[in-house]
Amino acid sequence: MSAFVIATAKIKDKVKFGEYGKAAAQTLATHGGTLVRRGQYSATLAGEGEHQGVAVLEFPDMDALNAWFNSPDYQAVVPLRNEACDMTITSYATPAA
Repeated sequence: MSAFVIATAKIKDKVKFGEYGKAAAQTLATHGGTLVRRGQYSATLAGEGEHQGVAVLEFPDMDALNAWFNSPDYQAVVPLRNEACDMTITSYATPAA
């Protein structure tokens, strides 16, 4: 069963946000993670929320996802993330067929 992350961001500093994105991307492969898609905010169709950016990351399973998120490599870029944006990160398991 694969797992994925959806991260939404309200950007505070575009330059630092770009630096964070590059640094965070370099931490994925060790845990089997890949950047599936990223995008810029267009419109809120239902509910509340107005984030400027979104990213979807995929991992082989929830253990790999959690290992990535808690890894020293990713945790080292968290201070930069916090300077660059306000981010919400959520994880999901893909149901077995």
